[in-house]
Amino acid sequence: MAKLVRAKWLLIPVLLIVIVAGYAGYQYLSHWETTDDAQVDGHIHPVNAKVVGTVLSVNVVENQKVEAGTILAQLDARDYEVAIARAEADLAQAQAGVIAARAGVPVASSTAGAQITSSEAIAERAKAGVNVAERDVAAAEAKLNAAQARVREEQVNATKAARDVERMKMLIAKDEIPQQQYDAAVSAAEAARAAVESAQAGVAQYQQEIASARAKTAQSQAELQQAQAEAQAAKTAPEQVTITKAQAQSAEARVQLAKTALDQAKLNLEYTTIKAPLSGIVSRKTVETGQVVQSGQPLMAIIPPEDIWVTANFKETQLANMRPGQSGTVSVDAYGGRIYNIRVDSIASASEGRFRFLRTENATGNYV
Repeated sequence: MAKLVRAKWLLIPVLLIVIVAGYAGYQYLSHWETTDDAQVDGHIHPVNAKVVGTVLSVNVVENQKVEAGTILAQLDARDYEVAIARAEADLAQAQAGVIAARAGVPVASSTAGAQITSSEAIAERAKAGVNVAERDVAAAEAKLNAAQARVREEQVNATKAARDVERMKMLIAKDEIPQQQYDAAVSAAEAARAAVESAQAGVAQYQQEIASARAKTAQSQAELQQAQAEAQAAKTAPEQVTITKAQAQSAEARVQLAKTALDQAKLNLEYTTIKAPLSGIVSRKTVETGQVVQSGQPLMAIIPPEDIWVTANFKETQLANMRPGQSGTVSVDAYGGRIYNIRVDSIASASEGRFRFLRTENATGNYV
């Protein structure tokens, strides 16, 4: 009986220890959430071809560690070297065109001013020539009118003298007048006829002068019209200067275009040497020597081992008191269950099922 009592007294401390330990374990575990649905993630940096070409060499193997800037593969660069030579020739041609176009601008400007001044002077001279010719025509017409009036006057005088001679013939036949008076009348009649002929010759001369003056007037008018047309054409010279300047600007734009094409050709040549964008481990290598690759084609991937994190999937019911910044631990199976201290970086805004092609439709228990 004494042994039974003693055993009961010994059982009480054991029960107290178990209760205290259970309570402490509950308090500890109530502040922690656990899951075995977790994996290590990291950034995968793809290495793609930027230009088309044939692979001449591949300098890395799968799972090889490389440093940033390491040459991973080399493409055939001969086509791109030819493209650079062609772009350089196009640039030289465009630069020569700019020099020629710029040289033509001041020439066009000075020529335009000279053409306008010269054309206006020629037009003024032609206009003055027309005025002179018209005055000559008017003067010749006035002389012609005077000559025609003199012809009429001389014809009247000649008619009177001829009639006087006819009357004196009858008188001289009857010896009523002296011979001397008759001879004087005959001489006067002949002089009157000569005066008529002289006046008529003057009329013919003035008619020729009028015809010559009118021809000169027509010529001067033609010269005036030509000068006016040239002056009008010269006024378009500023537009020609504007066109020449625009051509110079166009030539400069072609130079910029040629420079851009040359820069692109040089850049494409650089792309034939494929380098590692950062330090890391080569993975998913699909490129081989002799392969023809296209622009944008994946060749391999590089994974930096330092830039990693753990993606842990918890149930919705475990997230009530979980916040970014809280500390925790993770056990990595690959290292024999080694424990690492971690920190909660962020919590996803949607469950993983929302990003799946075939989503789950249950309301609770989804992994996030």
